[in-house]
Order: sequence, then C-alpha cells, then structure tokens
Amino acid sequence: MTRTIVESKTKTAIIGFDQPFCVIGERINPTGRKILNEELERGDFSRVEADALAQVAAGANILDINSGAVFSNKMAEDPRYADNNFVEPTLMRELVQRVQAITDCPLCIDSSVPGALENGLAAAEGRPLLNSVTGEEERMELVLPLVKKYNVPVVAISNDDTGISEDPDVRFAVAKKIVERAADFGIPAHDIVVDPLVMPIGAMGTAGLQVFTLVRRLREELGVNTTCGASNISFGLPNRHGINNAFLPMAMAAGMTSAIMNPVALPVGPIRIAEKRAEVEAAGIVLPEDIDDETFCILFGLGSTKPKPGKEMEAIRAANFLTNNDEGGGAWIAFNRQPPKAGHEGRGRDARTGGRRRRA
Repeated sequence: MTRTIVESKTKTAIIGFDQPFCVIGERINPTGRKILNEELERGDFSRVEADALAQVAAGANILDINSGAVFSNKMAEDPRYADNNFVEPTLMRELVQRVQAITDCPLCIDSSVPGALENGLAAAEGRPLLNSVTGEEERMELVLPLVKKYNVPVVAISNDDTGISEDPDVRFAVAKKIVERAADFGIPAHDIVVDPLVMPIGAMGTAGLQVFTLVRRLREELGVNTTCGASNISFGLPNRHGINNAFLPMAMAAGMTSAIMNPVALPVGPIRIAEKRAEVEAAGIVLPEDIDDETFCILFGLGSTKPKPGKEMEAIRAANFLTNNDEGGGAWIAFNRQPPKAGHEGRGRDARTGGRRRRA
C-alpha cells in the first residue's frame, strides 16, 4: 500500500490508501483574509497561533502554512514589498517557527515562491509536505531539486504550461508527467500526492464525476496518494457545507486520501447573535435574563461561540468508519461523546454516581 509520511519533530501523519483520511488544515493563509494580512504586516501572529490550535483541536492531521501575504502599507514605503520574492521567504520562516512553538502537528509548506519554500523547509523540524509543484517545466526544475534535497513529499498539481484543462485525461497526463519527472530526480511515487484539480460543480455539471474517475485512475495506474482543495467543488453555491459533506465521502470512496480544507466551524460573532436576539424578541419569545450567548446559540441553531469541528469533519469521520479505516468505530464514538455537564462528572446517564447499576 502507498504511504506518504509527513512528520514533525515528534509526531507522524500518514497519508495512505489503508489509513484514515488525512485532513490538511488550510486556515493559515492570508489570501483573501484582510484582517490576517494586516496583522501579519504589523508582526502580529496571534491569529495564526489561534488558528493553528483550533484546527488541531478540530482534528487536522497536518497544518498548511501559506505565506502569500500582501503588505500594502509597507509597499508604499519600500517598493521591495511589492515583490513576493522579497516578502514571502522571511514571512514563511517566521510562520513556521511560530506554529512549531505551540503545536507538534506536522506541517505543509505552501507557496508559489521558491525562496519561501526553501526557507520553510529549512525552518521546519521533521519531514513536512511541500505544496506544490505543477507540470510547468520551469516549476518542476525549481521545486523537484528542493524535494530531493530535503527528502520531503510534495503535492503535484495537475496543470502545466497550457493551464488547467477541463479534460480529465489531460489532467491525468500532467500528473503522470510529474511523477515520471520526479522519478528522474530519485523521488519515489509514494512521495507524490497528486491534486487532480476539483472544478466547481456550479460551473461544470460533470466536475464531481470527473474527479472521482481521476482519483481512481491515479490510484490504480500511478499508485499515488491524492488531495484537493475540498471547498472548490461548492464554490459559488448556496449551502456549501451540504455539498462538501456529500463530496468528501464520495471522493474517499473513489480513493482520495487527503484534502486541504477548513476543519473548524467558525464561531458565531456578536453581530449575528444580536441580530438573532432581535428576531426572537420581535417574535414575542421571552428569554431568561441570564441566558448566555453560548446557550442562546445552541438553543436557536446558530452554532457556537467557540471554534468547533465543522460538519465536514463529521462526514469524514463517518466515512472513515464506513471504509474500515476506523477499526471498531473508536474514533467515531470518541468524536460524538458529549462532555459531562458541570457537576455531573463521574455520573451515569441517570445522574447516579458509579454509572450503570446491576439488578439484584
């Protein structure tokens, strides 16, 4: 069985056909996150640290660290900040060091800048996953030597100099080319994790069927592990979680072994809570004066004021059980076990101490 080993200094994550699905947490990424961008520009890494801990608590096996920040204010003072080749290498090293200081979760070093990739590899303890190489000739010549030098696994994305093809056969051919070129560098197929590129189902009705077919081919013909940006499938559609929750188990059944995704259900903010309270009061519902925000959110189906595992994690854990990658269902049972209420620790379901009583 193909197994891709990703390690921190003290912990190992295994991506493999006979392993539980590997969740690669995507939250440490400033792309499209204005507040995070601004904080990183000020040298504030508190949100990065909080995101790292929340993702691990939600069940992430690997943490993706992306350094693609845009420092607009510094750019106005120093034109060098307009160049990602200047910004990302230093930022990547700092991000890796900050995250490693608070968690032993294995890492995925993610950047389009070769200097950032190398700085991340040099700073990372253990054996991180590198994200990524494409089928573009220039990219392969830059990234594959780094993969060999640091003896790390790499994500291979199925696009090349011609762009992203809508034809799944072309995407398979690109993946095969990367695997063969990696072999020329002495990089084994088990260290290649192919991203076959998931298209949005809203734009292409066959997107789901395509990726399922591609994943099967990649597994059976190339013997490689696979990953994807899981939320791409639902881009632009309502109730994205519903689509993601169906897609992930189906992809797993087709042979997909990992995904880059958000494992955390983000907490409900004060504005949404205030809006819902106003709706409830307008409907004539009288709330207890001492009801706290967390109880209110749970009672009215808003979620939680605290980061918790998302619904996608529930779907993945159920699929692990159904594919016999959760022997005896231990992980599923633990995931769904409710913590005891305050003052009821050590009591059974009927609130008596000592748990279940035997009949005389």
